[in-house]
Amino acid sequence: MEAKQVMNGSQGEIWIDSDYMSQVTEFKATVTIDKSEINMVKKLSKQYKVTGFTCKGSLKMNHVSSYMIKKMNENMKAGKQTVCTIISKLDDPDAIGSERIVIKDAVFDELILADWSAKKMGEESYNFTFSDWDILDTADEN
Repeated sequence: MEAKQVMNGSQGEIWIDSDYMSQVTEFKATVTIDKSEINMVKKLSKQYKVTGFTCKGSLKMNHVSSYMIKKMNENMKAGKQTVCTIISKLDDPDAIGSERIVIKDAVFDELILADWSAKKMGEESYNFTFSDWDILDTADEN
């Protein structure tokens, strides 16, 4: 490994439903394994069985438009769920490759209608859940 190969998040990009989101400054998607404890005789250590997984994520962006209000407002007022597809791409030119992940069935946890302070640059942070993902590209060492 060379130091220059460490991926720099400044080279990240996000698309929400094919809309390029140049205002995104942070993105995270995680899959947490759900386990149930299994009791077993003659075992002092705890044993577990995987029973599923939980998919969550977050994104932070500079507040430059009303994109999220336009995306979610009408559905929320009509009692409908806004479901999105998110594509994350991290492509540092010095890295050994790029990573592209597609997040499926993303549902944002809330809609921020207003949040600002004097002399402070506007930012918005949104948490979301999702149900599935696909790996489109991976950075692999040879």
